[in-house]
Amino acid sequence: MTDLERKLYRIIYNMSRFRKNPTMDHLKTKTGKNEPAIRKAVKNLMSRNELEWDKEKKEWRFK
Repeated sequence: MTDLERKLYRIIYNMSRFRKNPTMDHLKTKTGKNEPAIRKAVKNLMSRNELEWDKEKKEWRFK
């Protein structure tokens, strides 16, 4: 897991504990990265099944 992936995982995990989904603006501010880099890192996390989006509940699931 890269530093950015680890940082995004922790941000999403911590915010979801309080039933909040981070927006792209939140992620850009907290990581200092641009949107394409964030999207790529989240896709990598999802492809390795470390992160999953539940469409029905509209929340993240963690492995």
